[in-house]
Amino acid sequence: MKQHNEKVGILYTAAAYLMWGVLPLYWKLLNERQASEILAHRIVWSFVFMIALLTLTKQMRSCWKQFFEMVKQPKQAWGIIASSCLISGNWFIYIWAVNHGHIVEASLGYYINPLISVVLGMIVLKERLNTWQWLSFLLASIGVGLITLQYGKFPWVALSLALSFGFYGLAKKLTSFDSAIGLTIETMMVTPLSFIYLIFLYAQCQDLPSFSWWQTLLLIGAGPVTALPLLYFAKGAKRISLTMLGFLQYISPTLSLLFGVFLFHEAFTKTHVYAFSCIWCALLIFSFANVKQLQLPKRNSMKI
Repeated sequence: MKQHNEKVGILYTAAAYLMWGVLPLYWKLLNERQASEILAHRIVWSFVFMIALLTLTKQMRSCWKQFFEMVKQPKQAWGIIASSCLISGNWFIYIWAVNHGHIVEASLGYYINPLISVVLGMIVLKERLNTWQWLSFLLASIGVGLITLQYGKFPWVALSLALSFGFYGLAKKLTSFDSAIGLTIETMMVTPLSFIYLIFLYAQCQDLPSFSWWQTLLLIGAGPVTALPLLYFAKGAKRISLTMLGFLQYISPTLSLLFGVFLFHEAFTKTHVYAFSCIWCALLIFSFANVKQLQLPKRNSMKI
């Protein structure tokens, strides 16, 4: 039974990361539209999709109950406001990066995201890093430094994505919602602004490209495309170990990197090879350190 449960968890989690990995292909189909316009549609239709889903699964009452409880607790309220803003910013940067030829740099951001999360845990939550984790952070810093030297400018897309998603994870620690209800409330917080922005955009901007039927469907489809991988991830993460989760999370940036280099012919120079090699080595060391940490309690319990 346990083995079957783990297999189901791997399938759910791998499906989530595969969906995230092919997402650049989806946003590329909408590259005629502005990134802010796509983002606003993504937020609105994600909210509509989640309301429909919660209604079908009879969780709306629980959603409203948790929402009103959140209002009474400032810590939870600030946590959900922060997570709403951070995930919206992360979505905008990613859409902009994909549609402006920065898929390789975006993939770099999601490679270094786990390391950023560790550093945030150390600074904010006062968690301690071991020697291997320090070494992985140093190697990742060298990789980012190499790309910075090549471009002559800071790789802001990569670091913005990594930092926004890292802080998003931190903000989520302040809340204790079910994944579906959490996503519904997060999108609900920013849907009014997104809706007002779309009304203003279509009323004021006369030079926008006209909608085709397939673009309309793609914009509406941004709701389920956003929600489904998050829900699959939540289902899978409960069933598998942190080690397996850490391994599977590199499916998404690897797919994005391959698409950027081989499908969209973005530059991948020797400097990129050296920089990514540093980061990949850092991730291997980081994963090794996590496995060791997970094994230590087991060994200690055996001695007892």
